[in-house]
Amino acid sequence: MTTTVTERTTVRKDSPDAADGPRRRPGRIRRIGLPYLLLLPALILELLVHLVPMVIGIVMSFKELTQFFIRDWGAAPWAGLDNYAMSVDFNAPVGEALLHSFLVTVAFTLLSVGLCWLIGTAAAISMQDTFRGRGLLRALFLVPYALPVYAAVITWVFMFQHDNGLVNHVLHDQLHLTDTPSFWLIGDNSFYALLTVSVWKGWPFAFLIVMAGLQNIPRELYEAAALDGAGVWQQIRRITLPSLSAVNQVLVLVLFLWTFNDFNTPYVLFGKAAPEAADLVSVHIYQASFVTWNFGAGSAMSVLLLLFLLAVTGVYLAVTSRGRRPADA
Repeated sequence: MTTTVTERTTVRKDSPDAADGPRRRPGRIRRIGLPYLLLLPALILELLVHLVPMVIGIVMSFKELTQFFIRDWGAAPWAGLDNYAMSVDFNAPVGEALLHSFLVTVAFTLLSVGLCWLIGTAAAISMQDTFRGRGLLRALFLVPYALPVYAAVITWVFMFQHDNGLVNHVLHDQLHLTDTPSFWLIGDNSFYALLTVSVWKGWPFAFLIVMAGLQNIPRELYEAAALDGAGVWQQIRRITLPSLSAVNQVLVLVLFLWTFNDFNTPYVLFGKAAPEAADLVSVHIYQASFVTWNFGAGSAMSVLLLLFLLAVTGVYLAVTSRGRRPADA
Protein backbone atom coordinates (compact mmCIF):
# COMPACT_ATOMS: atom_id res chain seq x y z
CA MET A 1 0.00 0.00 0.00
CA THR A 2 2.78 2.37 0.89
CA THR A 3 4.61 1.55 -2.31
CA THR A 4 1.53 2.31 -4.40
CA VAL A 5 1.06 5.77 -2.80
CA THR A 6 4.72 6.59 -3.35
CA GLU A 7 4.53 5.60 -6.99
CA ARG A 8 1.40 7.72 -7.50
CA THR A 9 3.14 10.69 -5.87
CA THR A 10 6.16 10.19 -8.08
CA VAL A 11 4.00 10.03 -11.14
CA ARG A 12 2.21 13.24 -10.17
CA LYS A 13 5.48 15.10 -9.67
CA ASP A 14 6.80 13.90 -13.01
CA SER A 15 3.55 14.59 -14.87
CA PRO A 16 3.48 17.34 -17.58
CA ASP A 17 1.10 19.45 -15.49
CA ALA A 18 3.59 19.56 -12.65
CA ALA A 19 6.40 20.39 -15.03
CA ASP A 20 4.51 23.42 -16.34
CA GLY A 21 4.38 24.99 -12.88
CA PRO A 22 8.00 26.20 -12.60
CA ARG A 23 7.93 27.34 -16.22
CA ARG A 24 5.12 29.81 -15.61
CA ARG A 25 7.26 32.13 -13.51
CA PRO A 26 9.93 32.83 -16.20
CA GLY A 27 7.14 33.43 -18.70
CA ARG A 28 5.47 35.87 -16.36
CA ILE A 29 8.78 37.64 -15.76
CA ARG A 30 9.27 37.95 -19.50
CA ARG A 31 5.80 39.43 -19.94
CA ILE A 32 6.39 41.96 -17.16
CA GLY A 33 9.85 42.89 -18.40
CA LEU A 34 8.85 43.26 -22.05
CA PRO A 35 7.58 46.89 -21.72
CA TYR A 36 10.81 47.89 -19.96
CA LEU A 37 12.82 46.15 -22.66
CA LEU A 38 10.99 48.08 -25.36
CA LEU A 39 11.64 51.36 -23.50
CA LEU A 40 15.33 50.60 -23.02
CA PRO A 41 16.58 52.05 -26.39
CA ALA A 42 14.74 55.32 -25.81
CA LEU A 43 15.99 55.45 -22.22
CA ILE A 44 19.59 54.90 -23.31
CA LEU A 45 19.35 57.64 -25.96
CA GLU A 46 17.73 60.01 -23.45
CA LEU A 47 20.52 59.40 -20.96
CA LEU A 48 23.15 59.93 -23.63
CA VAL A 49 21.55 63.18 -24.78
CA HIS A 50 21.55 64.55 -21.22
CA LEU A 51 24.47 62.84 -19.50
CA VAL A 52 27.14 63.23 -22.17
CA PRO A 53 26.81 67.05 -22.46
CA MET A 54 26.55 67.28 -18.67
CA VAL A 55 29.78 65.35 -18.14
CA ILE A 56 31.56 67.34 -20.85
CA GLY A 57 30.35 70.59 -19.29
CA ILE A 58 31.62 69.56 -15.85
CA VAL A 59 35.03 68.71 -17.31
CA MET A 60 35.13 72.04 -19.17
CA SER A 61 34.39 73.91 -15.94
CA PHE A 62 37.76 72.78 -14.57
CA LYS A 63 39.68 74.02 -17.62
CA GLU A 64 40.85 77.44 -18.74
CA LEU A 65 38.93 77.09 -21.97
CA THR A 66 38.91 80.32 -24.00
CA GLN A 67 38.76 81.16 -27.69
CA PHE A 68 42.38 80.10 -28.08
CA PHE A 69 41.58 76.45 -27.36
CA ILE A 70 38.24 76.03 -29.17
CA ARG A 71 39.76 73.92 -31.94
CA ASP A 72 41.32 71.51 -29.45
CA TRP A 73 39.59 72.09 -26.13
CA GLY A 74 41.26 69.04 -24.62
CA ALA A 75 44.58 70.90 -24.78
CA ALA A 76 43.29 73.75 -22.60
CA PRO A 77 45.27 74.12 -19.36
CA TRP A 78 43.78 72.77 -16.16
CA ALA A 79 42.30 75.56 -14.05
CA GLY A 80 41.07 73.57 -11.07
CA LEU A 81 38.55 75.53 -9.02
CA ASP A 82 39.61 78.93 -10.37
CA ASN A 83 36.49 79.27 -12.54
CA TYR A 84 34.25 78.54 -9.56
CA ALA A 85 36.17 80.92 -7.32
CA MET A 86 35.87 83.67 -9.91
CA SER A 87 32.12 83.05 -10.29
CA VAL A 88 31.36 83.25 -6.57
CA ASP A 89 33.70 86.17 -5.85
CA PHE A 90 30.95 88.77 -5.47
CA ASN A 91 33.47 91.57 -4.92
CA ALA A 92 34.88 91.08 -8.44
CA PRO A 93 33.08 92.20 -11.61
CA VAL A 94 32.31 88.65 -12.81
CA GLY A 95 30.89 87.48 -9.49
CA GLU A 96 28.99 90.72 -8.92
CA ALA A 97 27.33 90.47 -12.35
CA LEU A 98 26.44 86.82 -11.72
CA LEU A 99 24.92 87.66 -8.33
CA HIS A 100 22.84 90.45 -9.88
CA SER A 101 21.64 88.09 -12.58
CA PHE A 102 20.80 85.45 -9.97
CA LEU A 103 18.72 87.89 -7.90
CA VAL A 104 16.87 89.11 -10.99
CA THR A 105 16.14 85.48 -11.93
CA VAL A 106 14.84 84.67 -8.44
CA ALA A 107 12.48 87.66 -8.44
CA PHE A 108 11.34 86.94 -11.97
CA THR A 109 10.74 83.23 -11.22
CA LEU A 110 8.77 83.84 -8.03
CA LEU A 111 6.50 86.41 -9.69
CA SER A 112 6.03 84.36 -12.85
CA VAL A 113 5.29 81.07 -11.06
CA GLY A 114 2.92 82.77 -8.60
CA LEU A 115 0.97 84.58 -11.33
CA CYS A 116 0.85 81.50 -13.57
CA TRP A 117 -0.52 79.39 -10.74
CA LEU A 118 -3.03 82.05 -9.66
CA ILE A 119 -4.38 82.75 -13.15
CA GLY A 120 -4.39 79.08 -14.16
CA THR A 121 -6.19 77.99 -10.97
CA ALA A 122 -8.79 80.76 -11.25
CA ALA A 123 -9.45 79.90 -14.90
CA ALA A 124 -9.71 76.17 -14.18
CA ILE A 125 -12.17 76.70 -11.32
CA SER A 126 -14.29 79.05 -13.42
CA MET A 127 -14.45 76.46 -16.22
CA GLN A 128 -15.85 73.70 -14.00
CA ASP A 129 -19.50 74.67 -14.31
CA THR A 130 -21.23 73.79 -17.56
CA PHE A 131 -22.26 76.72 -19.75
CA ARG A 132 -22.57 77.51 -23.43
CA GLY A 133 -19.20 78.06 -25.10
CA ARG A 134 -17.15 76.40 -22.36
CA GLY A 135 -15.36 74.12 -24.82
CA LEU A 136 -14.42 77.05 -27.03
CA LEU A 137 -13.04 79.02 -24.08
CA ARG A 138 -10.99 76.04 -22.93
CA ALA A 139 -9.50 75.72 -26.40
CA LEU A 140 -8.72 79.45 -26.56
CA PHE A 141 -7.06 79.33 -23.13
CA LEU A 142 -4.63 76.69 -24.41
CA VAL A 143 -3.58 78.66 -27.50
CA PRO A 144 -0.57 80.42 -25.84
CA TYR A 145 0.73 77.05 -24.62
CA ALA A 146 0.25 75.39 -28.03
CA LEU A 147 1.95 78.13 -30.04
CA PRO A 148 5.67 77.71 -30.86
CA VAL A 149 7.80 79.76 -28.50
CA TYR A 150 9.60 81.71 -31.20
CA ALA A 151 6.43 82.65 -33.06
CA ALA A 152 4.71 83.79 -29.86
CA VAL A 153 7.65 85.80 -28.51
CA ILE A 154 8.37 87.47 -31.84
CA THR A 155 4.74 88.60 -31.91
CA TRP A 156 5.24 90.17 -28.49
CA VAL A 157 8.40 91.89 -29.78
CA PHE A 158 6.31 93.71 -32.38
CA MET A 159 3.66 94.52 -29.80
CA PHE A 160 6.28 96.07 -27.48
CA GLN A 161 7.73 98.37 -30.15
CA HIS A 162 8.10 101.98 -29.03
CA ASP A 163 6.63 103.83 -32.01
CA ASN A 164 4.08 101.49 -33.59
CA GLY A 165 3.56 98.75 -30.99
CA LEU A 166 0.13 97.67 -29.86
CA VAL A 167 0.97 97.99 -26.14
CA ASN A 168 1.90 101.68 -26.36
CA HIS A 169 -1.01 102.30 -28.70
CA VAL A 170 -3.48 100.98 -26.13
CA LEU A 171 -1.85 102.36 -22.98
CA HIS A 172 -0.82 105.78 -24.34
CA ASP A 173 -3.00 106.61 -27.33
CA GLN A 174 -6.30 105.08 -26.25
CA LEU A 175 -6.32 104.82 -22.44
CA HIS A 176 -3.92 107.74 -21.82
CA LEU A 177 -2.31 105.94 -18.86
CA THR A 178 1.20 107.15 -19.70
CA ASP A 179 2.49 110.62 -20.55
CA THR A 180 4.81 109.38 -23.28
CA PRO A 181 5.19 106.04 -25.10
CA SER A 182 7.30 103.67 -23.00
CA PHE A 183 10.38 101.70 -23.98
CA TRP A 184 9.51 98.10 -23.11
CA LEU A 185 12.52 96.24 -24.50
CA ILE A 186 15.19 98.36 -22.80
CA GLY A 187 15.62 99.84 -19.35
CA ASP A 188 13.67 98.87 -16.25
CA ASN A 189 10.49 98.18 -18.19
CA SER A 190 12.17 95.18 -19.80
CA PHE A 191 11.63 93.20 -16.60
CA TYR A 192 7.87 93.75 -16.79
CA ALA A 193 7.83 92.95 -20.49
CA LEU A 194 9.65 89.67 -19.84
CA LEU A 195 7.33 88.86 -16.94
CA THR A 196 4.26 89.55 -19.08
CA VAL A 197 5.40 87.23 -21.87
CA SER A 198 6.39 84.51 -19.41
CA VAL A 199 3.05 84.58 -17.60
CA TRP A 200 1.09 84.74 -20.85
CA LYS A 201 2.99 81.71 -22.12
CA GLY A 202 3.00 79.68 -18.88
CA TRP A 203 -0.42 80.06 -17.25
CA PRO A 204 -2.23 77.75 -19.74
CA PHE A 205 -0.05 74.88 -18.53
CA ALA A 206 -1.15 75.55 -14.94
CA PHE A 207 -4.73 75.79 -16.19
CA LEU A 208 -4.46 72.41 -17.90
CA ILE A 209 -2.94 70.63 -14.88
CA VAL A 210 -5.34 72.13 -12.34
CA MET A 211 -8.32 71.41 -14.57
CA ALA A 212 -7.25 67.75 -14.76
CA GLY A 213 -6.89 67.64 -10.96
CA LEU A 214 -10.37 69.10 -10.47
CA GLN A 215 -11.90 66.13 -12.29
CA ASN A 216 -10.96 63.88 -9.36
CA ILE A 217 -12.92 65.92 -6.79
CA PRO A 218 -16.40 64.43 -6.25
CA ARG A 219 -19.22 66.84 -6.95
CA GLU A 220 -21.04 65.48 -3.91
CA LEU A 221 -18.64 67.37 -1.68
CA TYR A 222 -19.68 70.71 -3.18
CA GLU A 223 -23.36 69.78 -3.01
CA ALA A 224 -23.06 68.82 0.66
CA ALA A 225 -21.13 72.01 1.42
CA ALA A 226 -23.77 74.10 -0.35
CA LEU A 227 -26.50 72.44 1.71
CA ASP A 228 -24.56 73.29 4.86
CA GLY A 229 -24.50 76.94 3.83
CA ALA A 230 -20.91 77.20 2.56
CA GLY A 231 -20.34 79.90 -0.02
CA VAL A 232 -18.17 79.79 -3.12
CA TRP A 233 -15.04 81.08 -1.39
CA GLN A 234 -15.50 78.66 1.53
CA GLN A 235 -15.87 75.76 -0.90
CA ILE A 236 -12.69 76.78 -2.69
CA ARG A 237 -10.81 77.19 0.59
CA ARG A 238 -12.11 74.06 2.35
CA ILE A 239 -12.57 71.64 -0.55
CA THR A 240 -10.86 72.69 -3.78
CA LEU A 241 -7.44 73.83 -2.57
CA PRO A 242 -6.90 70.97 -0.05
CA SER A 243 -7.91 68.43 -2.69
CA LEU A 244 -5.44 69.96 -5.17
CA SER A 245 -2.50 69.99 -2.75
CA ALA A 246 -0.71 67.05 -4.40
CA VAL A 247 -1.29 68.46 -7.89
CA ASN A 248 -0.12 71.93 -6.88
CA GLN A 249 3.07 70.58 -5.33
CA VAL A 250 4.14 69.00 -8.61
CA LEU A 251 2.86 71.94 -10.66
CA VAL A 252 4.79 74.56 -8.68
CA LEU A 253 8.01 72.54 -8.89
CA VAL A 254 7.74 72.06 -12.65
CA LEU A 255 6.91 75.72 -13.24
CA PHE A 256 9.84 76.79 -11.05
CA LEU A 257 12.35 74.63 -12.93
CA TRP A 258 11.03 75.66 -16.34
CA THR A 259 10.97 79.37 -15.52
CA PHE A 260 14.34 79.48 -13.78
CA ASN A 261 16.01 77.75 -16.75
CA ASP A 262 14.08 79.61 -19.43
CA PHE A 263 16.40 80.78 -22.20
CA ASN A 264 14.22 81.00 -25.31
CA THR A 265 11.90 83.74 -24.06
CA PRO A 266 14.53 86.35 -23.03
CA TYR A 267 16.81 85.47 -25.95
CA VAL A 268 14.11 85.97 -28.58
CA LEU A 269 12.68 89.00 -26.77
CA PHE A 270 15.93 90.92 -26.24
CA GLY A 271 18.57 89.21 -28.37
CA LYS A 272 22.09 88.31 -27.27
CA ALA A 273 22.48 91.30 -24.93
CA ALA A 274 19.61 91.37 -22.45
CA PRO A 275 19.01 94.60 -20.49
CA GLU A 276 20.37 94.71 -16.98
CA ALA A 277 16.87 94.64 -15.47
CA ALA A 278 16.04 91.41 -17.36
CA ASP A 279 19.45 89.72 -17.24
CA LEU A 280 18.44 86.16 -16.37
CA VAL A 281 20.99 83.55 -15.39
CA SER A 282 20.43 81.52 -18.55
CA VAL A 283 21.19 84.48 -20.81
CA HIS A 284 24.07 85.57 -18.55
CA ILE A 285 25.70 82.14 -18.89
CA TYR A 286 25.22 82.29 -22.64
CA GLN A 287 26.93 85.67 -22.78
CA ALA A 288 29.80 84.44 -20.60
CA SER A 289 30.30 81.42 -22.86
CA PHE A 290 29.55 82.53 -26.42
CA VAL A 291 30.01 86.32 -26.31
CA THR A 292 33.13 86.68 -24.17
CA TRP A 293 34.40 83.24 -25.33
CA ASN A 294 35.16 82.05 -21.81
CA PHE A 295 33.68 78.57 -21.94
CA GLY A 296 35.39 77.49 -18.72
CA ALA A 297 33.71 80.22 -16.68
CA GLY A 298 30.39 79.64 -18.43
CA SER A 299 30.56 75.92 -17.67
CA ALA A 300 31.34 76.65 -14.02
CA MET A 301 28.30 78.93 -13.82
CA SER A 302 26.17 76.20 -15.38
CA VAL A 303 27.35 73.66 -12.81
CA LEU A 304 26.61 76.11 -9.99
CA LEU A 305 23.14 76.64 -11.43
CA LEU A 306 22.62 72.87 -11.58
CA LEU A 307 23.69 72.45 -7.96
CA PHE A 308 21.37 75.25 -6.86
CA LEU A 309 18.39 73.72 -8.65
CA LEU A 310 19.17 70.28 -7.22
CA ALA A 311 19.36 71.74 -3.72
CA VAL A 312 16.09 73.65 -4.10
CA THR A 313 14.36 70.58 -5.54
CA GLY A 314 15.63 68.36 -2.72
CA VAL A 315 14.53 70.78 0.00
CA TYR A 316 11.16 71.32 -1.67
CA LEU A 317 10.48 67.58 -1.99
CA ALA A 318 11.59 66.98 1.59
CA VAL A 319 9.30 69.71 2.95
CA THR A 320 6.28 68.70 0.86
CA SER A 321 6.67 64.98 1.58
CA ARG A 322 6.94 65.73 5.30
CA GLY A 323 3.74 67.72 5.08
CA ARG A 324 1.93 64.80 3.44
CA ARG A 325 2.90 62.17 6.01
CA PRO A 326 0.39 63.15 8.72
CA ALA A 327 -2.41 63.23 6.16
CA ASP A 328 -1.44 59.83 4.78
CA ALA A 329 -1.14 58.35 8.25
